Amino acid sequence: MLEWLAGCAPNRAVPATVVRWHRSGFRMYWHWKSRRRGPGRPRVEAEVCGLVRRMATENTGWGAPRIHGELRKLGFEVSERTVSRLMPRSRPPSSQRWRTFLSNHVGALASIDFFVVPTATFQLLYVCVILTHQRRHVIHANVTEHPTAEWTAQQVVEAFPWDTAPRYLLRDRDSVYGDVFKRRVAGLDIEQVVTAPRSPWQNPYVERFIGSARRECFDHVVVFGESHARRLLRGYIDYYERSRTHLALAKDSPVERPVTQRSSGMVVSIPKVGGLHHRYERFAA
Repeated sequence: MLEWLAGCAPNRAVPATVVRWHRSGFRMYWHWKSRRRGPGRPRVEAEVCGLVRRMATENTGWGAPRIHGELRKLGFEVSERTVSRLMPRSRPPSSQRWRTFLSNHVGALASIDFFVVPTATFQLLYVCVILTHQRRHVIHANVTEHPTAEWTAQQVVEAFPWDTAPRYLLRDRDSVYGDVFKRRVAGLDIEQVVTAPRSPWQNPYVERFIGSARRECFDHVVVFGESHARRLLRGYIDYYERSRTHLALAKDSPVERPVTQRSSGMVVSIPKVGGLHHRYERFAA
């Protein structure tokens, strides 16, 4: 065999040529050996790939077995090995995200604050607003000319009857929240969270409501007294709760507003807040 190779190949490159031939033949043999004999492993659907990455990103601590179980419940026939292969290599941190943390605690939060309304006789009326964070519900509001700690404490008692008190009440450092207020709130088993000095942005939900009430109602009217201010406040809160859409609530109102079908009838405008705003509904002719 060696003599035959020596006779077939050039004299100066026999060893290198033989080795090259051998390696080339080895590659050709294994290329033929590993050729595709059938359709092979089916391709994984793009929807499955996207769902695996989405579930791994959105859920803290979910591994391939948990995601595989969810996919089976959704009707996808895929192996756990495939799910493990499709999972992202750079996993998110094991800690929950801030949005998740805040969403889990938002139902236990409420805020209280005051804003001032001038009257036609240049007096100042103080409007107390208590708002829950869950869906921006204004659960209580009242007007007085002389706010005191006793009066403010009574507003909290009226806002949270029986066992409806939240776990935390967010407020600023106004002196109206005196010792009487603190004792009454503590008696309701509510923990007070006090914002930093001159930091209204730390109490954003109730501050946002106050700004909306000013811009959309009280900046357009002249208030004649306490009873007039209460009537305006009730009308605006009814509009705010049931008609006004909110960006943070996915363009819904605090009291969920149903979507009417286009086939329900013609669009009719309903005046709100004395005609400053309108609600639009469909009614059959």
